[in-house]
Order: sequence, then C-alpha cells, then structure tokens
Amino acid sequence: MEPWDKLEEECGVFGIVSHPEAARIAYLGIYALQHRGQESAGIATSDRHKLHMEKGMGYVADVFDENRLGRLPGDSALGHVRYSTAGESAAWNAQPILIDCWRGPIALAHNGNLTNAPQLRRELERDGAIFHSTSDSEVILHLMSRSRRRTLPEAFVEALRMVQGAYSLALLTPEYLLAARDPHGFRPLCLGRVNGSYAIASETCAFDLIDAEYVRDVEPGEVVRIEEKSLESEMPLPKEKPAFCVFEHIYFSRPDSIVFGRTVNSSRREMGRYLAVEHPVDADVVVPVPDSGVSASIGFSRESGIPLEFGLIRNHYVGRTFIEPRQSIRNFGVKVKLNPVREILRGKRVILLDDSIVRGTTSRKIVQIVRAAGAREIHMRITSPPVIAPCYYGIDIPTRHELIASMKSVEEICGFIGADSLGYLSLESVFRAVDDRKQYCSACFTDRYPIEVAPEEKQKSLFEREED
Repeated sequence: MEPWDKLEEECGVFGIVSHPEAARIAYLGIYALQHRGQESAGIATSDRHKLHMEKGMGYVADVFDENRLGRLPGDSALGHVRYSTAGESAAWNAQPILIDCWRGPIALAHNGNLTNAPQLRRELERDGAIFHSTSDSEVILHLMSRSRRRTLPEAFVEALRMVQGAYSLALLTPEYLLAARDPHGFRPLCLGRVNGSYAIASETCAFDLIDAEYVRDVEPGEVVRIEEKSLESEMPLPKEKPAFCVFEHIYFSRPDSIVFGRTVNSSRREMGRYLAVEHPVDADVVVPVPDSGVSASIGFSRESGIPLEFGLIRNHYVGRTFIEPRQSIRNFGVKVKLNPVREILRGKRVILLDDSIVRGTTSRKIVQIVRAAGAREIHMRITSPPVIAPCYYGIDIPTRHELIASMKSVEEICGFIGADSLGYLSLESVFRAVDDRKQYCSACFTDRYPIEVAPEEKQKSLFEREED
C-alpha cells in the first residue's frame, strides 16, 4: 500500500519521579502522546536499586497489558512512543534505550534528531564503540560512557555539548531523572506536578490525563534533575537563538495541548481565520480534513460566514497493516482512513481545509473522493505555506525531489490534485497565529536552517525507512 502522504510525528517522552504507581502513570502518559509515534512504545522503571524495562513494536495499548506493567516495579518511570526519523523501524530501535555501563544502569528517551550523529558515530566506532541500534539517540549514551567527568550529570552535560540538532530527552537512573532541551528549543518539553511528584512530558495533554498540574516548559538549553520530591535546574549549554518547530502548532501537537507557552487550538483557529482573509472564495460548506484541520476550519468558518460541516469521517482504528482486497479498488489506501458523507457534499461548492501538502498524492485522492461524492466545486485551503525543503530536526519530511512544492508552482499543484482552486497560508500569517513574539523554525518553508547540516547529509534523506 502506498504510504499515507503526511508529515509524520517524531516521538513522545514522559517521565514521573517518586510516585507509588509510576509504571501505570507512565503508561497513561505515553498513551496520551500516542499521536506522536505509533511504531513502538516502551517504559523503564526504577526501584532505587536497578532499572526494569518493557518495550515492543506497536501501539501503547498493544504493547502493554497487566502482566507487562506488573513486571515494572519502582516509584519512578520513563516512557516513550516512537516514530523513526533517524534509524529504521525495528524492535532494536524502540526506546527507552537501556544500558549498563561503568556509571551504572541508564535509560534514555529522546525526541528529536541529532544532525551530527553520523559523524560522531563514525568516530566512536573507529575508537571501538559497538552500537546496538541504528538510532541516533544511542550516540549520547556512548559519549556519556566515555566521558572522564566525575559524575553522571556532568558527563550528560558534556555529551550534550558535543551533539548538534534537536533534542528533548530524559535519562532515568536508579536514583534520579535528568531531562534536557536543546539550546534552540526545537521540540517541546514541559514540567508538571501530581500529588507532589514531578513529571515531564512532550505535551501538556499527558498531564491532563493523570490530573497533573502544568508548571512550565523546560527552557531551551536547560537541564533539570528530579530526585524524590525535589527539582534542581541549571543552564549549562550555550545560549542560542530560539527555533521552535512551527509544525508543532500546525499539525503535530494535540489541539488540547499547551506548546511553547500557547494553546495549539488557539493557534489553529487563528490560522483558519487568516486563511479565510487571504484566500476567500464563494462556497457552500467548509469541510476539514480530519483531524488536524478541524480547529482551523472553525476559524475559517467563523471569519468567512460559511458553515462548517464534517463531510469527511476518519477511521481512527486503522493499524500499521491491514489486508487489502486482491482486486484493485481505486484510492483504497485513503478510503480506508477517510470516508465522505455524501449528503453534505453532493451538489455543493466545498472548501477542503488541510494542514499541508507534502507529495500531493493523498490530497489528489481526497479531492477525487470528494468529487466522486458529488461535490460541484472543490477549493483546497492549506494552513501552512508550501513545504519546499526537508527537515533535519526530527520530522519525517521526504527528500527535496519528493516535495511537490519544490518542483511545481501553486497553479501546477492545483492542477495535479484536481482542485478548482488552491490557497496556502502565508508564513507571515502563520507567525501571527502562533504569536510572532517568539522565534520559530520555518526551514521547511524557507530552506534556511538554524543549524547548518553537513553537505553529505543534505544529499540523502536522514529519514529513509522501510515502507509497509
């Protein structure tokens, strides 16, 4: 089956310290973060003497049951859900990564992508290091193990000073948890409290599920140490210009999360509102492409006065694989995920609202499905600018030649997908929608990168992976 033509999420990290039901709380935390990665899930726990690990391929609810959670004793836990942006989709790349070195047992969970990981890995392997995965995250553990620093936190900081790129990550030891965010702050990471226990999470929606209070974000360049009920913070990394990933607000994060200090739902509604101003059109109905298009469609509908209807219904229970019919069915891969409501679409001038167009193949099939359901006109509106460049900071954006906007004009893309008109939101309006007082990374729209990437890495995708 042709892969779903969307930008893919990165990973989700969740940690809890000094809680009597740490494993179960971590399970709920990564369950809430399932949208950030569906390939694998794992939890490590500490009983103050050693670390315990359970992980596997698949959704959180498929990997964990009562028996597996029962094998995770201790009052501290670190959980992870993964989508492979660096390293293939395989069991040995599932996280947390657990090692036992001369510094003791360490479990690591990472969200992001290290741009200099290939170079560091080659150097480490020449010095005799043996890697057990193809994940870039393992580089950090090797750097820590080889550090001459006296304490593990000092070795952790030294390793972070050697890597480049995006990381929001956490380390669990038998005694404490360390969490850090890269100096540019590409990926989100936040702090919460529940019944006096500290927690960390990639998004605040994980706190809502466990009745935790959102305290604040882990700041770019900050390292925090959480031990029992105490938290210590330091800023040991070089200060850099912020480069928050704007796609967290456009697509990746859940609308009920607070990300980079702003609610995602508010940002998306503003994007829809600005889109209605920039690209107005006479139409009968606004139809979101679920799920990320819903909040923006509300903003578009309110600004334009055109009613919002759910003319496409998403099947949320599609797994990674399913049995296809032997006889070809047109647009089967999209149909199994999206189904039209014909009574809403038939004879109507439809505004289809989505967050992005990547290769263009899925947008084309959605337009075909809506047209076949009887729509008279189809006007595609996108809540982001054209994606023209790959991402090297933890998002699965294809190589440049696969990005339709890097090869075709807006008019040509409109013709390719078969819409009657096509409008993208301007980058200026995106920044206004997410609060332009902050600094965001928009390299996928501008081809201007906050951290330079080695030329040899630009020639290939950092995110090559096997397709189903």
